[in-house]
Amino acid sequence: MKTKRLPPYAPTLIESTRAIGYSLEAAVADIIDNSIAANAKSVDIYFFPIEGAYIAILDNGKGMAEKEIDIAMQYGSKNPTEERDKKDLGRFGLGLKTASLSQCRCLTVISKQGDNLEGRQWDIDHVTEVGDWSLNVLDEEDIQRIPQVDELMKNESGTLVVWQKLDRLKSGEINFELSLGRKIDRVREHLSLVYHRYLAGESGITKLNLSINGEKIKGIDPFLTEKSVQAMDDETLVIQGNKILVRPYILPHISKLTSDEIKMLGGKDGLRKQQGFYVYRNKRLLVWGTWFRMMRQGDLSKLARIRVDIPNTLDDLWTLDIKKSSALPPAEVRKNLEVIINQIAERSKRTWTFRGKKEVSDTETHVWNRMKNKQGGFYYEVNRKHPIVQQMIKVNPDIEVSLNALLQQIEMGLPLNQLYVDLNNDEQITNDNEQSDVEIVKSLQEMITMCVDKQEKCNLLDAIACIEPYSTHRDIVEKIKEDTLKND
Repeated sequence: MKTKRLPPYAPTLIESTRAIGYSLEAAVADIIDNSIAANAKSVDIYFFPIEGAYIAILDNGKGMAEKEIDIAMQYGSKNPTEERDKKDLGRFGLGLKTASLSQCRCLTVISKQGDNLEGRQWDIDHVTEVGDWSLNVLDEEDIQRIPQVDELMKNESGTLVVWQKLDRLKSGEINFELSLGRKIDRVREHLSLVYHRYLAGESGITKLNLSINGEKIKGIDPFLTEKSVQAMDDETLVIQGNKILVRPYILPHISKLTSDEIKMLGGKDGLRKQQGFYVYRNKRLLVWGTWFRMMRQGDLSKLARIRVDIPNTLDDLWTLDIKKSSALPPAEVRKNLEVIINQIAERSKRTWTFRGKKEVSDTETHVWNRMKNKQGGFYYEVNRKHPIVQQMIKVNPDIEVSLNALLQQIEMGLPLNQLYVDLNNDEQITNDNEQSDVEIVKSLQEMITMCVDKQEKCNLLDAIACIEPYSTHRDIVEKIKEDTLKND
């Protein structure tokens, strides 16, 4: 092993940058960003928690030659203001070093291009011992001792990043193997969300395969794109000649979600906490679950998600930090986003008000009327002009008084407080489920038995066709009406 002198830096730089505040999952993601920039199609992550513990991240990207790997191991190897390739997910030229050494005291990078192998290593203990900055240049014998190098050799090209001397991860842990297992779960969840568009193979980017200890990582779509409603058309903002694409979504009402979908979205608590903006840079998720203080997180807006795509050319305006874990929209962008926020928040509110269905028109008849009292509060009453109520009274006028008394008791006994608690807890409301076609047919047939003749039945069916839930099953109503005209 020999050493190579690099440009001078302050002796305390490594120790100070270790305290930047990377989480394990953010540090791993920073390494994967480099793999994506190197056109890798697969990244394999290995956690080895027992004696000689290490974390290894292997990709099949284009690899690095001698000069490239030297530059990659330098601190601040990039000027953040320089124009970069559109696929480049880096900015400061610090990610590889700061992310890695925030978790370990020894960082090894081995890169392969055809038959050429290059290995470099930052060992904090070695730097401390020699009292100066020196980068270890690994020879072939050194390289063969590095974990997972055999897997790298199977690739035509690629890069292997290995973290050893995991002091930060072991600190304060009684059972390191158990604690690392929990942290791996968080890493998997984080990568599933941050790279979900790469894992899905979205148009315009290379599909990425990620795995942890051989287990494939599946993407988490925070918008449930297949089931959600795109609240408005895409909005394109042009800032300094660069385009920012904004796409708002409204998630389905929780009663329309499966247990797996609720779990994928972060559970019942996650629905509320994860509302807001999802900011992507080159389709890599940076920041999510925030309204950037332009609106408070609320229960009625919890179904709102806004996807914002920004190019890497606007990093300085969004004040992107080294960890790529925070960003703030510039003032000229905030003005446009505030308009979108108000519109999508209203749509989210309607999704709760109308139980996940599309808002009905004013001509449609409802079972419940929302009324405003003199004090400015609200109360609910059963619609006395509802066709079924009117038909019952028409068939038997003597029941009108007692029926009104019953309806009044129902109105007074409506458990609004408990409903509020259930909805805020995102409880499944089973009577909010869609009725099957068989149930719709049966209820219609039972209702028209109140009618005395064909004309009365047809009139009732015409009236019923404009009320929920029959307004969404007009074909069934029309079929029963046709059968009525034929049979009677």
